Amino acid sequence: MSRARKVLIFGGIALAAFGMLYGLYYAVFVEHQTLDQMGGSLAAAFVDAAQRNMPESHMALDAYASTKYDYVRQVDVHSHWIGLAMLMIVMGAAFDRLGFGQRIQLAIAWGLLTGSVLFPLGVILQTVGHGSAFASAAAILGSGLVIIALAVTAVGFVRERTASQ
Repeated sequence: MSRARKVLIFGGIALAAFGMLYGLYYAVFVEHQTLDQMGGSLAAAFVDAAQRNMPESHMALDAYASTKYDYVRQVDVHSHWIGLAMLMIVMGAAFDRLGFGQRIQLAIAWGLLTGSVLFPLGVILQTVGHGSAFASAAAILGSGLVIIALAVTAVGFVRERTASQ
C-alpha cells in the first residue's frame, strides 16, 4: 500500500472517529441545553412582542439568532468531518490509479487531509468569536485545499484513463 493511500485511509478513519466522537459529545452534553435556550429565547420574543415590549423582544430574537448560529455550525462541523473522512477513505481505495507519481499523490493526500481537518475546524472556531477573521480564514483555506486536491485528483484520474488507452 502506497504512503498516499495510507494517509487517505488511516487519516480518513481517524477523522471519521473524531467527527463521530465530537457529534456524540455534542448530542449528549450540549445539544439539549442549546435547543432549550433557542426555544426559550423564541418564546420570550413572542411574549414580549405580544405585550408590545419591543426592545426586549428584539433582544430575545438576537439571543435566538446567536444561539442558532452556534447550533447550526456545531451540527455541521461533525457531519462535515465525517463526510470528508468517508470521501478520503473512498479516494484512498482507488488512489493508486492516478496518473501521477508517488510524490504528487502524497502531496494531494496530505492536502486533502489538511483541508478536511482545517475546514470544519475553522467553522467551529467561528462559534467562539462571531466574525473572527482567523476562523473564517481557516475555513476558507481548508475548503480551498479540499477543492484543489479534488480537482487535481480528477485530473489524475483523467490522465490515468487517457494513458491506458
